[in-house]
Parts: sequence; C-alpha cells; structure tokens
Amino acid sequence: MSDAVTFRLMTEADLDAVLKIEYAAYSHPWTRGIFVDGMKSYAIWLMFEGSQQVGHGVINVIIDEAHLLNITVKPENQGCGLGLKLLEHLMAEAYAMKGRECFLEVRDSNRSAYRLYERFGFNEIGRRRDYYPVAGGREDAIVMACTLFE
Repeated sequence: MSDAVTFRLMTEADLDAVLKIEYAAYSHPWTRGIFVDGMKSYAIWLMFEGSQQVGHGVINVIIDEAHLLNITVKPENQGCGLGLKLLEHLMAEAYAMKGRECFLEVRDSNRSAYRLYERFGFNEIGRRRDYYPVAGGREDAIVMACTLFE
C-alpha cells in the first residue's frame, strides 16, 4: 500500500464500480437491487487507495446495536491489510452512530475473514445452520459479536 487510504459514503453513481468489485469477490454477491435499497437504509462506505476504489462495507445501527452487513476488498488488493483498515473505519463509524456492540455473520468456510474479525476483537457467539448458499447446497454462518470503543 503506497497510496493513502481514504473513505467516503457511496452514491448511486458508484453502483457499477461497487458491483464490479462485489461480483469479483464473491460466489453469491449482493445484487444491484440490494445495494440500491441499502443506500436508503444503511451506511455504505467506499474505500480508496489513492484514486482507485479497492473496497466497500455496509453497516446498520439500530439504537445501540450495529450490524456489519457486508465488507468487501477487491480480490487483487486482498492480503495487504486493507480489510483491517476498512473494518476499523466501519467500526469507528458505527460507534459514531451510537453503536456500542456490533454483530456479524461470516461463512464457516471463510477462515481469513474469521481471523480478521477475531483479530479486531470479535468473538464467536453462535451459528446459523444452512444460512449461506453454496454450490450444491448451503453452509453455516458463524455469528460473531464485539463491543465497540472510541
């Protein structure tokens, strides 16, 4: 990472670029409709390295409970610390929105994301059986939670 990392909220003009990253990163990506609806209800943050968009994340805060709904780093930019920078930013924004605890679900097979969340301070609190679609079936989600601090 040589360029400065910056963040800004998503606008409708960003939709195609966000979808390009989303579809490159996931076997079962969020759809255009989910992002369009999400912009009405959630905080969707974009992450840039220099002028290049390298990721996005979606948070929702209800009263004092935050939910991390999506976090995505462009596949070719993964493995160099950008996921942690994005997660730190999203959790700081959730705290600023009065979130004091954050919850998320992560695919049981996504061990790198699980380790990222664990490194940040999330703990496994449960499972949702057959939560995520996979080729040929379903897989469990691991439910994780973290207390947020300034």
